[in-house]
Amino acid sequence: MSFFDRLKLALSILFGGNLPAPEQKALPPPVEKPIAPPAPPSPAQAHASGLFLLGLLQREGRLLDFLKEDVSGFADGDVGAAARLVHEGCRKVLSQYVTIAPVEAKAEGAPMEVAAGFDSNRVRLVGNVTGAGPWKGSLKHHGWVATAVTLPPVPTTVDLTVLAPAEVELP
Repeated sequence: MSFFDRLKLALSILFGGNLPAPEQKALPPPVEKPIAPPAPPSPAQAHASGLFLLGLLQREGRLLDFLKEDVSGFADGDVGAAARLVHEGCRKVLSQYVTIAPVEAKAEGAPMEVAAGFDSNRVRLVGNVTGAGPWKGSLKHHGWVATAVTLPPVPTTVDLTVLAPAEVELP
């Protein structure tokens, strides 16, 4: 009870209760703090698995080195020799971590009919596409679909934006 509330009570006792009773102050309702939404992930966090896989392809196959190199000035034989090394390393990563299969089991060039309402994620129509389907054509590429992915957990203790560290050879 505050000092003034006690003073009013004492005066009401002394003067026969002619003073109004002290008012009870209502407590304000508790203020709920809004829960802040989580911070959006950084680009590295949002794309961690892709950056991790790209780093693996670089480590085993030197894919980025090959793609970033301007090969227009090299002889075809030199480019082919480099491509073999890149192919071998990247194929190793792919076979170790991702199982892929053709979207269509038919041989390329085989006749194929695509029904109306087809899944455009699995089939892409090319050429003279008219009408509402079904469409008849020939299979130009069988496509690829990942049937299993067994990548190790993405490390959280490394900077995934570093796809390959700089290498310094010491004498």
